[in-house]
Amino acid sequence: MIETANGLILRTRPLTETSLIVHWLTADFGRLATVAKGARRPKSPFAGKLDLFYLAQFSFQRSRRSELHTLREVVLTETHAIIRRDVAYLQQASYAVALIEQATELETPLPEIYSLLTGFLRHLIAGPPQPQSLFAFEVKLLSDLGLQPDFEKDRLGPDLKQLLRVFLVSDWSALRHLKLSNRQVAELRHFLHGFIIYHLGRIPRGRVP
Repeated sequence: MIETANGLILRTRPLTETSLIVHWLTADFGRLATVAKGARRPKSPFAGKLDLFYLAQFSFQRSRRSELHTLREVVLTETHAIIRRDVAYLQQASYAVALIEQATELETPLPEIYSLLTGFLRHLIAGPPQPQSLFAFEVKLLSDLGLQPDFEKDRLGPDLKQLLRVFLVSDWSALRHLKLSNRQVAELRHFLHGFIIYHLGRIPRGRVP
């Protein structure tokens, strides 16, 4: 059975000398793993279409025996090229992907999280990386997972509680205009670090907002 989806490439890795495994995040199917047969050949129809953070419409043939499905066609819609040219962008984007992979299961519909990540990437490349971008991503993701912090019970100053509320409800464009002090950045980083470890067991590498 051939199915179609819009998806974002989370990671790729070689399977054989000629084929790749491609991991996707989609709204309807959640995280999917596909094999792109022959993708590493120079004249492959997949050439130039499979890289980190590429957004595409794709079709795949579902496997009856495993969670590794066969990729059939890919039509690119966005490459987010700037992310792969700047270490600071790449670090934030890679951390966001790792956190989603840690917190979700394969093939579980994730429409809110798909929208969250694609929105985060659009915001990320619209200006210089900022600490509040990653803090807001973490708070919004935790809320989508049903793990939203209780701002009233947490031992935080009123300014930090208000910032967390702003992170939760504001759109990405509004967040870019926030100004955080060094103290606020340090305390928010510490609070969210501990909260994520408590609920998810660990925190992915590369969390340096």
